[in-house]
Amino acid sequence: MSDSPQPYRVLARKYRPRNFRELIGQDAMVQTLGNAIKRGRLAHAFLMTGVRGVGKTSTARLIAKALNCVGADGQGGPTIEPCGVCEPCVAIAEGRHIDVIEMDAASHTGVDDVREIIEAVRYAAVSARYKVYIIDEVHMLSKNAFNALLKTLEEPPAHVKFLFATTEVNKVPVTVLSRCQRFDLRRIPAELLAAHFAHVVEAEGVAAEADALALIAQASEGSARDGLSILDQAIAHAEMAPDSQGNGAPVVAAAQVREMLGLSDRGSVRRLLGLLLEGETSALLAAVRDHYALGVEPLALMRGLLELIHAVTLVKAGRDIASPGQSTEEREALSEWAAQLGFGPLHRLWQLLLKGHDEVASAVLPIEACEMALLRVMHAATMPDPGEIARMLREGVAASTPAGTAGAGSTEGISAALPATFEALIEALWQRGKGQLAQELHDCVGLIRYAPPELDYRPAPALPADFIARITPVLRDVTGVAWKVSAQDGVAAPTLMEQEQAGKARERARILETPVIKAAMAAFPDAELGHELEQWSAEQ
Repeated sequence: MSDSPQPYRVLARKYRPRNFRELIGQDAMVQTLGNAIKRGRLAHAFLMTGVRGVGKTSTARLIAKALNCVGADGQGGPTIEPCGVCEPCVAIAEGRHIDVIEMDAASHTGVDDVREIIEAVRYAAVSARYKVYIIDEVHMLSKNAFNALLKTLEEPPAHVKFLFATTEVNKVPVTVLSRCQRFDLRRIPAELLAAHFAHVVEAEGVAAEADALALIAQASEGSARDGLSILDQAIAHAEMAPDSQGNGAPVVAAAQVREMLGLSDRGSVRRLLGLLLEGETSALLAAVRDHYALGVEPLALMRGLLELIHAVTLVKAGRDIASPGQSTEEREALSEWAAQLGFGPLHRLWQLLLKGHDEVASAVLPIEACEMALLRVMHAATMPDPGEIARMLREGVAASTPAGTAGAGSTEGISAALPATFEALIEALWQRGKGQLAQELHDCVGLIRYAPPELDYRPAPALPADFIARITPVLRDVTGVAWKVSAQDGVAAPTLMEQEQAGKARERARILETPVIKAAMAAFPDAELGHELEQWSAEQ
């Protein structure tokens, strides 16, 4: 009779790290442990903390191996590279070593459970170098249980080591934390996870697209266990492709992973954001329904838009966010939006989308809530902030173009109202603390054409040569719109300073022609017209 087939082991269990070299993304911790072992400076208690699936319990077992390994010849000591073949290493890996006790604090929360540990630590290890207690989710212990453990934790016997793991370190009493050597296990970067998954699929005899592995790595949010669980599901979901021998082999494709995870295609999310910025109401609602018909969850749609706005903001801030799964089209789109949009509109879009995301998450009608949230984003984004409203009321500036009438590629739908006149633009710069640029516009710029967001002018000789380079980013930040500023040789109006000087000259000539002043000047030929008289005459 043939042996029964070996039961299938899920990838998250099959590919648990067997040594510290396989523990990805935690190099700093491994180096610290290695140095401590080499120098004989081992703590009596270790605390591993971090999000789910980054290797807290696996690290605790590896430390137990490292402390108790005797080497292949049985003569070795503690080492950061346990052999994996000696009896302690094998027994600990299989979870059957009598001196390595694992306890789940979630189901053993009381003081009686801790009392058993306190009683047992008095006795030496049966066969290992150290008796090791691994307590998972240690934050679940009761207050009395923690208090009962304190004395033993502070002064344990030399043959005992405590290894704690927790996802909520803030719930562990400070009195316990101060008695442990703490290791914060980091989220594993998506690049490392994708490379790890590539090794896994190769070992499993499965083909996978690089974009598919990148999507799984991003969806796992820094957790190797979550990523391997998703990969397991993706392999089961994958279609079979015949090989050269005619046998079938699964192929994990990016399109299938997107469908499985309920993710929207990144290109379609970019098109959706484009419609949102252009104010195309009908096209936007139709695109949302198309996504929904394809199986994309409304919450995933909102999340995709949030991620896109965040990426645009990072690009605008000068951060390089290139990733293996990012296409050339996506990089170009992010750069273009970053150049067109100011930080103010981007922050406003983020807040509106974030509020919409929370509403969709708790809505009875998710797709309807998604549509209403996006419509609110489209129309509320055209509204100026309170400071801009005050300026508009003070200056009488016209309201901006409604979002629904903005042309393709326009940024008006997301900007504040543009200053209606050249003088209003200068005043806006003064209000934002850009006095030098405002003064240069006033004194040295002869206006040829003012059609926001375009400005054509003839420069005066005193205007600095770098004027355009300095004023263009300032206008974008002040108004939220990218401006086109150009210097030309065409017919231009006098500068505002020249206009003011000409006005004063005309007023002086008018005053000098009045009968009273003419008589006074005839009687006193050396007299001059005072500034106070000019001002008084102008006020009359």
